[in-house]
Amino acid sequence: MAAIHPTAIVHPAARIAADVEIGAYTIIDEHVEIGAGSRVGPHAVITGHTRIGCGNRIFQFVSLGEQPQDKKYAGEPTRLEIGDNNVIREFCTFNTGTIQDHGVTRIGNDNWIMAYVHVAHDCVIGDHCIFANNASLAGHVSVQDYAILGGFTGVHQFCRIGAHVITGIASVIRQDVPPYFTVAGSPAAPHGINAEGLKRRGYSAAALSAIKRAYKTLYKSGLGLSDAQAAIAADAAQQPELQLLADFLAISGRGIIR
Repeated sequence: MAAIHPTAIVHPAARIAADVEIGAYTIIDEHVEIGAGSRVGPHAVITGHTRIGCGNRIFQFVSLGEQPQDKKYAGEPTRLEIGDNNVIREFCTFNTGTIQDHGVTRIGNDNWIMAYVHVAHDCVIGDHCIFANNASLAGHVSVQDYAILGGFTGVHQFCRIGAHVITGIASVIRQDVPPYFTVAGSPAAPHGINAEGLKRRGYSAAALSAIKRAYKTLYKSGLGLSDAQAAIAADAAQQPELQLLADFLAISGRGIIR
């Protein structure tokens, strides 16, 4: 039987796995599902149509599954979905989606999300990401795998953050950030590749050299964006790691940071 503190309020229709721990004064509403091995600290509120996977560690005072901060929202049963083995620290706020998008806010697996992080409606976060304290995503933002957001990073709505990106503290992201790169500032500007992070993830010296060349093609060669994009796509045929970057650049969004 789940270890539920006697002061917690858990709706009888909530679907709670048998070994879930729920702390004092926490509120779990009707349409919530929490998977096996998860722990929820005291004074948390989990509401809305929220599904939380297995092995998550949710700390005190979080608010998960609350209505989106969007004036167009009219009470539709949109969702929040959280995967497995995430750490969600104190005072985080994750909202459900809106029908103007896919109706779901989605967080993947094995993410480390520090205190006071806000994830707005319709955001999609991949796996193995790190969000430092007070990072905030506006609505409809996507963050790919292994991205790291420095403390107080703010991301404009509809922006895309590529895989393996790292942002400096207090970065203001107003356009898409291509995979592998480091950005910082307000507004954020490119500052090379995330070499240290890529080394830790097993990228070879040859791959790092190719990514550095792609960075120079995009930012240092003087080429226009379409010509730089074509050159990187051509190089990707010889260096598979560049395909991730080429695919990202091929999608039209808010334009990339340049």
